[in-house]
Amino acid sequence: MSSCEIAELTGKRHADVMRDIRTMMTALKQNADLRSVCISSTYTGENDQEYPQYELDKDTSLTLLLGYDPVARMKVVKRWQELEAKQAPSVPQTMAQALRLAADQADQIEQQQAALALAAPKVEYVDRYVAANGAKGFRQVAKLLDANEHEFRAWLQDAKIMYRLGGEWAAYQNHIDAGRFVVKAGVASQNDHAFNATKFTPKGINWVAGEWGKHQAAKAQTSGVQS
Repeated sequence: MSSCEIAELTGKRHADVMRDIRTMMTALKQNADLRSVCISSTYTGENDQEYPQYELDKDTSLTLLLGYDPVARMKVVKRWQELEAKQAPSVPQTMAQALRLAADQADQIEQQQAALALAAPKVEYVDRYVAANGAKGFRQVAKLLDANEHEFRAWLQDAKIMYRLGGEWAAYQNHIDAGRFVVKAGVASQNDHAFNATKFTPKGINWVAGEWGKHQAAKAQTSGVQS
């Protein structure tokens, strides 16, 4: 659960929730036996700008709430119950339901295999392209994958791969550390404006092609199930 959602549920300022999380994590880090999960990420505000937030697991979220009032705690607890209910698998109650579930799963597997088969030629082409070329920008990679730029950009943002920073698109640090992106600094000749260009490395192109293929296969599978 994100600090933004906690702030919304509890009626607190997001800045105050983030401050409380930092205070709590400082205290928890003094005891290595206590497991806690707090990940730094970003969210897009109404003005289309990126802002920092934290993402907590259930135990860490509930620990944070011990310092809040009962009404706020109950709202977050109920939200966690809703999230867990969505993830809980549905257990068939009758033989007919079990057979229907098995048939649906078989259909999903067939649709996913078909989607992966369609993506295979593109993946092979990407492998050959990556072997012969260097770092490439967003539009070049989108064209290489035959992907709609708007859809591809939205997926990169939703998947926490890239984000908007000061009017430019940047990669999350964990992907830079993994060697999937390289950041090149430069100065525009027209106006002497300094900029940072984030480009996919050959390793990054290969990796994102596989992830994009999985995304397209999952989308095709979902579309087939809904129809």
